[in-house]
Amino acid sequence: MNPDLKKERDGASFDPEKIVNLLYGGPDRVKRKRKLESLALNDPDFQHEDLNFMSREQQYETQLKKSIMVVQKQEKHGIMGPEDSAHYVYNGAFKAMAGPFGLHTSMFLPTLRGQATDEQKDKWLKMAENYAIIGTYAQTEMGHGTFLRGLETTATYDPHTQEFDLHTPTPTGTKWWPGCLGKTSNYCVLMAQLYIHGKSYGPHPFMVQIRSLEDHKPLPGVTVGDIGPKFGYAGNDNGFLRFDHVRIPRDNMLMKYSRVEPDGTYVKPPSSKLAYGTMVQVRSFIVSEAAESLAKAVTIATRYSCVRRQSEMKPGHPEPQVLDYVTQQYKLFPYLAAAYAFMFAARAMVSVYFRSMERITRGDITVLPELHALSSGLKSLSSWVMNAGIEECRMACGGHGYSHASGIPSIYAEHTPAATYEGENTVLMLQTARYLMKSYSQSVQGEKLAGSVAYLAGVQPVPVAGRTRDVLDLQVLIEAYQHRAARLVHEAALQLRKEQQAGKDQPDAWNATSVDLVKAATAHSQYFVVKNFAARLADPAVDSSVRAVLTSLCQLHALHGVVNNSGDFLEDGYMTGTDIRQARRHINALMAKLRPDAVALVDAFDYPDGILNSILGRYDGNVYEHLLEWAKASPLNKTDVHQSYHKYLKPFLQANRAKL
Repeated sequence: MNPDLKKERDGASFDPEKIVNLLYGGPDRVKRKRKLESLALNDPDFQHEDLNFMSREQQYETQLKKSIMVVQKQEKHGIMGPEDSAHYVYNGAFKAMAGPFGLHTSMFLPTLRGQATDEQKDKWLKMAENYAIIGTYAQTEMGHGTFLRGLETTATYDPHTQEFDLHTPTPTGTKWWPGCLGKTSNYCVLMAQLYIHGKSYGPHPFMVQIRSLEDHKPLPGVTVGDIGPKFGYAGNDNGFLRFDHVRIPRDNMLMKYSRVEPDGTYVKPPSSKLAYGTMVQVRSFIVSEAAESLAKAVTIATRYSCVRRQSEMKPGHPEPQVLDYVTQQYKLFPYLAAAYAFMFAARAMVSVYFRSMERITRGDITVLPELHALSSGLKSLSSWVMNAGIEECRMACGGHGYSHASGIPSIYAEHTPAATYEGENTVLMLQTARYLMKSYSQSVQGEKLAGSVAYLAGVQPVPVAGRTRDVLDLQVLIEAYQHRAARLVHEAALQLRKEQQAGKDQPDAWNATSVDLVKAATAHSQYFVVKNFAARLADPAVDSSVRAVLTSLCQLHALHGVVNNSGDFLEDGYMTGTDIRQARRHINALMAKLRPDAVALVDAFDYPDGILNSILGRYDGNVYEHLLEWAKASPLNKTDVHQSYHKYLKPFLQANRAKL
């Protein structure tokens, strides 16, 4: 153990294991989590050369082979249920890297379970669950992503043959980006525009076979392939897909909520949003993904900042640990706090999702708008913060952070797409804003609001000038975030009305107000996160030493948001310049208070080295000797003299010497 890291751990004010239990649901679930992760991490079948040293084709082949073994071993070990699978597969076997079965489990299966009729489940679900077929979810097109109504792929119903004619009319209508599509899947759930008797009924899901089950070749009329190298996701075959008047039977349309009768009669769903249940589920889980990705980056940067010693703080004194520099703490500690805040928010979001789905299955669809708005806002906020935080952590590691040995470039490349997939963040924030505008309008009309928007019932009055407040008090901070969110929603609504009164129609008025609307939706989401973090600490079951350190983190998270958005809190006089100055001073004091617990706090995320996959973030802190060994393993170092020397460099040097 590196002595600096040992000293950090020995000096912590709390037992990290207590936070581990809090984060993951208690000792029994933590024990199960570690057992499953260890089972995968120690399995010799999952050991292979570092992916960073492989070509893209080698990475895909390695991840495909691993995916097949994972399915077989899950059955062998009796690993069932999403939580156990996440520990064994996602964290353990794949170390949070994308594999070519990803969309089969995350979107193809959930869509069949949620959108298919019982008869359709009998036909396809057992095959899909047992991997007799491999599927993906084909929605995004080359020219259309978040805007589903703009999808160009068509499914035209022919009542004479009782078939749908699937067609890609333009290059921009090519399905583009679906994971597992390029080389792996033989089926897909296709989102296409439904046409009956020349009339459009909007996008609907269809079950479509795209490759032969005998030789895996594309079926007649189907053009499918891989889209090529990307920023990350090298082991995943994101693909393209086109149809040239491919016909499928009528009952291949997933008809749990809407259907087409044999004669072409269309039966609409109780709510148009029911067809997007899969996306809402995935958005809910992206909040967890964002929190965990940020937590891993912070863990790496924090541990390395204790191992790394740099410059002289005082002439003649030993080089201090980088984490002793307050500027380094200011880079890392707010993101450490944010990782905890989003972990708690993710658990709340997933809980809301499953409670809402229980009500939806009983026929209560009134929960859909809030569920959609909350998942959209939190998905956007968490992935934005995650992206900024991972990059900050990379830079906080200095030059070594740029190396794949740090593990941070891989985390960034694998998870930065979360700001775009399953809904581009700005578009999603505007969808959250749409719900906020509707809720605000209902409140103005005297209707009672519930759930996450209940606070919109009124904007708090501006406090009397000169009022002092304790900005460390979490309740004071919650009220400040609530006031800010309510005011920004109120002002966005007024601006939207003003644009309409100036003669603009609703779409143009909405576009003109969109910056204000995104700001209001972001403030609403931040309020939810702060309030939820504080509420989690109020649980009497939380250990007192844990509550103390997490309270400091919650205060830091809230105060950092206040300082970074000080204009919002100042412009109507709710907070004063004195409040903001106090907040800055408190941030410095909180960082000093958290400094002795920093390593213990990242240890409590409970990522073993096998999952963290980082030389800089090693638990034992023995960075430099392992960094050298990692570099020696590069394929370029297999020989002292590379073959290209004889082919290119040697004749070039000899020719130049001959001229002398």
